[in-house]
Amino acid sequence: MKSIFTNLLFRVFIAIVLGIVFGLYVPESINRIFATFNAIFGEFLTFSIPLIIMGLIMPSIADLGKGAGKLLLITAAIAYGSTVLSGFMSYFAASSIFPSLLQTQIENTAAVTETARELTPYFSMAIPPILDVMTALAFAFTVGLGLAYQENSTLKAVADDFKDIIMKLIERVIVPLLPLFILGIFANIAYSGKVYSILSVFLNIIGIIFALHILLLLIQFFIAGGIAGKNPIKALLTMMPAYFTALGTQSSAATIPVTLKQVKKNGVSDKIAGFVVPLCATIHLSGSILKIVACAFALMLLHGQPIDFMMFAGFIFTLGIAMVAAPGVPGGAIMAAIAILQSVLGFDEEMIGLMIALYIAMDSFGTAGNITGDGAIALVVDKITKEKLHE
Repeated sequence: MKSIFTNLLFRVFIAIVLGIVFGLYVPESINRIFATFNAIFGEFLTFSIPLIIMGLIMPSIADLGKGAGKLLLITAAIAYGSTVLSGFMSYFAASSIFPSLLQTQIENTAAVTETARELTPYFSMAIPPILDVMTALAFAFTVGLGLAYQENSTLKAVADDFKDIIMKLIERVIVPLLPLFILGIFANIAYSGKVYSILSVFLNIIGIIFALHILLLLIQFFIAGGIAGKNPIKALLTMMPAYFTALGTQSSAATIPVTLKQVKKNGVSDKIAGFVVPLCATIHLSGSILKIVACAFALMLLHGQPIDFMMFAGFIFTLGIAMVAAPGVPGGAIMAAIAILQSVLGFDEEMIGLMIALYIAMDSFGTAGNITGDGAIALVVDKITKEKLHE
C-alpha cells in the first residue's frame, strides 16, 4: 500500500482528479492559492532548466569519449538513430491521425477559450534563468565534447559533482512537487471550462500512442532480425518478460537483470549483452520520444499553434540528444525535454503541465518500449562486432 501512495503515476492521477474537483466546486479564493504556487514553481522550473541541461548533457557527452571506444560510439549511434526514427514515425502518424481524431475537441476548446475565466495568483516572484536554453545547450555540447578528450580532468570531476546536484534537485525537489503543479494546472483548466476537451484528448491519444509503441517494436525487431539473421517475431517474444517487468517497475535500470537474461536467450554474447544493455538503459529512449512527439503534436493542435515539419524535425533531432542525458527516474525524460519544448515549440506553462501529466500517465508504456528496444540494438551490435572480428 505504501508503494502505491509513493508511486508518481498514482500521485499524478490523484492530482488530476483533485484539480478538476477544486476547479469546479471550490471557491476561487482557494484555487488562487494553487495558482500562486504554480506561478512561483513555474518561475523556479524556468530557472532550473538551463542548469538541468548543463548538469545532465555535459557529463553524458564527456562519458561517450572514453571507456569502450568504438563499441560505445557504435552503440550510441544506433541508439540515437533508433530514437530519432521513433520521433519521426510518431510525427507522421500524429499528423495523419490527430487532426481528424481531435477535431471536435479542437473546436470545443476554441469556443470555450473565447469566454474562459482564468485564475490569477495572489502574487508572483520573478526568478530569471542565468542562461537562456540554447546558450545552455551550446555550452553543454562544447564543454562536454572538450572533456571527452581529457584524461583525469579536474573540470570533469566538477561536471560529475554538478550532475549529482542536479539529479538531487530533480529527484527531491522538482519531481515530488510535480503533482501539486499538475493539480494547479487542472484546477485552472476546470475553472476555465476546458477540462472536458482536455480529458477527451487524453483518452483519444493514449490508445493511439500504445498502438504506435507496438508498431515501433515490430519495426525495430524486423530491422534487427534482418541484420542479425534472426527470426524477428521470435526475438521480440523472447523479450516479453523484460517488457512486462518494465511495465511494473517503470524503471529501465530496475529491469536490467531481466533484460540481460532475455537478450542472452536471443543469442547475444555475454560480453556484448553486458555492455549494451546497461548502456542502452540510459541512452536509448525511443519509446519516450515517441510519446513526447505525439503528445506535443496533440497539444499544439488543441491550442491552435502552427505546426511545421521543419520545426518538428529540428525538435526531434535536438530531443534525441536530450534523451541521451535524461535521468533514470520516473518522469526523467520529460524533465530533460521541457527546455526543448519551450525553446523550439513555444510551449507555455499550461502546456508544459499538461505535457508532464500526459507523459507520466503513459510512463510505463514508454519504459517498456525503451527496454524492449534495447534487445534489438543488442542483436545489431553483436552482429557488427562479430563481423569486425572476422575481417
